[in-house]
Amino acid sequence: MIKRAMAILLASTMAVSMAACGSSSSGSDAGAGSSNGGDKTISVAIWDPNQLDGLQQIADEWGAESGYTVDFTVPGWDGYWTMLEAGVSGGEMPDVFWMHSNNAEKYMGSGVLMNLDSYIENDDSVDLNNYFEGITDLYTHDGSVYALPKDHDTIAVVYNKAIFDKYGIAYPTDDWTWEEFAATAQEISDKGKDDGVYGTYCNTGSNQDTWYNIIYSYGGEVITEDKTASGYDEPATIEAMKFVAEKILPACPSPDSMASTGGDTMFLSGLVGMICQGSWTVNNFYTADNADDFGWVMMPYADVNGNGQCEKEERCSIYNGLGWSVYSQTDEADACWSLISYLTNKESQIKQSELGVTMAGYIGCSEPFAEAFGDMDVSAFVNIEEQGTLIFRPYSKSTAIWEDDASKALVDVWSAPETMEETLHQIADKMNTTLAAEK
Repeated sequence: MIKRAMAILLASTMAVSMAACGSSSSGSDAGAGSSNGGDKTISVAIWDPNQLDGLQQIADEWGAESGYTVDFTVPGWDGYWTMLEAGVSGGEMPDVFWMHSNNAEKYMGSGVLMNLDSYIENDDSVDLNNYFEGITDLYTHDGSVYALPKDHDTIAVVYNKAIFDKYGIAYPTDDWTWEEFAATAQEISDKGKDDGVYGTYCNTGSNQDTWYNIIYSYGGEVITEDKTASGYDEPATIEAMKFVAEKILPACPSPDSMASTGGDTMFLSGLVGMICQGSWTVNNFYTADNADDFGWVMMPYADVNGNGQCEKEERCSIYNGLGWSVYSQTDEADACWSLISYLTNKESQIKQSELGVTMAGYIGCSEPFAEAFGDMDVSAFVNIEEQGTLIFRPYSKSTAIWEDDASKALVDVWSAPETMEETLHQIADKMNTTLAAEK
């Protein structure tokens, strides 16, 4: 019954955006073992190959204590959700797997995820107050918990010093505004025109890493706090998105180019001077041949009150967090709990940061992440937690639907920026219809 319900539920919801906390379009298979009672194996599914080595190391430490082997499968972002869909429809399911804000509500309400309440109650080492509130709230459904927080992420700006040097432009700093960001991006585009170099990159899917941050820095919102209405038609949101249309997009590659080529690819190819990116992507830049050219600074702020100073609420970073979930029908429930409890305890979360896997879901354990990449200073990701405001990535039960609708509606605006306000009202109307259907 559970599998049939999920098959029906997921059939129309697997078009999930690749935005957030460790999503990756590539993948690798590190083994597809399953738990068969006597073989003492826990099968684990994740989607980001960049995190595999570090997580395997931590899981192996648990395995040395427990006597279990932890067998990871890494099918990549798209393949991951296809795998889960097939699993709940009658195929094999991993014992332990990641959960994401786009689909959490659907899975938690389906009976596929194990209810963790009794384990949490009986495990003195687990206190949910130690984790970021937005993440624990995300994985709580009808008062019950269905995943333990794995990590959290923040956004920063990475820039190519070689491009700035070539065109004689001063490097970005941690105290700049969004207006200064846009002006710098336009200066790069103007000076780099003959070289095919642009100032920045922002496509319709760059929500968590770019324009969501601008919306909240301007005082707007994507969805109301009670998740009952769209915020796209609010004045502050409209102001922020008109700024994107009028000041950011003119300094970007053409919409067609951005639709076919990702921002990381363009940046690493030397075609873009700076981009906003999440902490989960750092390894892509750290391992590049010209990594020494790259620097990181905090996200800009919007000087909304005009006092020339950055108020914490004017510098926003959208954050998200993955959760460790357990399949409700696993034969190794106790061992699976032991594993995810170990992966999310304070010591393991610190080690996760030290290894550069991701920042921690456990509050106060992310400082080592800033020093995990040698000479590449990524402290901007950690510093914004004290010098800005973290906003949890907007979500509801139907995130995948209304987020995809918004992205599609904005495609035409990217070519016709003057239509931004009208389109935002259309997005809000459609989103409100979707949200009303959640009740």
